[in-house]
Amino acid sequence: MTQPREYQVRHLTEYTYSDDVSASYGRAHLLPRSTEGQQVVESSVVVTPEPDEMRSHVDFFGNNSTYYAVRSSHTELTVNATSTLRIWREPPSLAAMNAYAWESVRDHAAEEVTMHAYRLPSPLIPPVAELAAYAAPIFTPGRPFGDAVMQLVSQIHTDFEYVSGSTTVKTPLLEVFENRRGVCQDFAHTAIACLRSVGLPARYVSGYLETQPPPGQKKLQGTDASHAWASVRVPGLEWVDLDPTNNQLVDARYIVTAWGRDYSDVPPLKGVILTDAKKSTLKVGVDVTRTN
Repeated sequence: MTQPREYQVRHLTEYTYSDDVSASYGRAHLLPRSTEGQQVVESSVVVTPEPDEMRSHVDFFGNNSTYYAVRSSHTELTVNATSTLRIWREPPSLAAMNAYAWESVRDHAAEEVTMHAYRLPSPLIPPVAELAAYAAPIFTPGRPFGDAVMQLVSQIHTDFEYVSGSTTVKTPLLEVFENRRGVCQDFAHTAIACLRSVGLPARYVSGYLETQPPPGQKKLQGTDASHAWASVRVPGLEWVDLDPTNNQLVDARYIVTAWGRDYSDVPPLKGVILTDAKKSTLKVGVDVTRTN
């Protein structure tokens, strides 16, 4: 095993309101999970003002989910999640992936009951005929699995433009495909839709990616961001994580927070508030710091 990388992650969310909020209720997927190639040393979520109620549980997909309720009047609310991790993840080789024809991967998954949720449509990834047509020429009969999957990742990376703010979580997948632009969650959804269209089980993964500042510049605090990618089930290799945003397999620079059928299963933070405030602001700062 290679020397583990050690990371500290801080994800700070700050809400400010123009009038009093009488109550805030939230659900967070901000605490990374221990999984193959990743160990969570410690993690915590601190909410300010102090919640009247706060509890954590493991959800249906095995993710760490945190619930809070603040019932005291407030105009500001912060959710600060911090974690320390060790990561030694190495992606499989192309040769290992090519040991399977893609149809054998599909047929094996069809026999696994636990994979059905990842082969079927989900709230944000409905069947899209245009995406099925986009994937069909890649997954030709008898083609090695690795070659097909890596072409899909590369093709999405080439055909789609990353444009921050060009979409929201409500932007339909067909619109993303037609405009050929979006952000990481859109490209993950696109890859998952293509994989599911040929019968392969695929899931959405949220987390973080270590980034570096331009040469000669200091890394600024709070300038990192959440990231998202796709994962496909392969017999013998378990899950193989694919990042179409960066045209690569996921390695030890990636930190896994949660996974599900699509973004709607694992948003970093969602909730409801009770207020007459007409305006609000949201500020999110993320720091991913390697410590060894």
